[in-house]
Amino acid sequence: MKRLSALTAFFSLALLVAAPAADAPSASQQQEQQVLAVAREVQGQQAAIAENMAKMDAKLATIAEALHTARIYSSRGGKK
Repeated sequence: MKRLSALTAFFSLALLVAAPAADAPSASQQQEQQVLAVAREVQGQQAAIAENMAKMDAKLATIAEALHTARIYSSRGGKK
């Protein structure tokens, strides 16, 4: 009877120790999924930033061309 109690206690402890270990891979998989989700979100944000930068560069080029044209006209007008 003592032997049965000892075996029962041993297997109970083994199950208690193994249960968190079985959850650990799923927890690490959840963390990995979260990291991948964050990485995808960051990539999306970087793409949006690059698109916005391209739009700003195009607008700045338009403004620079307008300023250049305005300087040309103003320099012609001042020499009359």
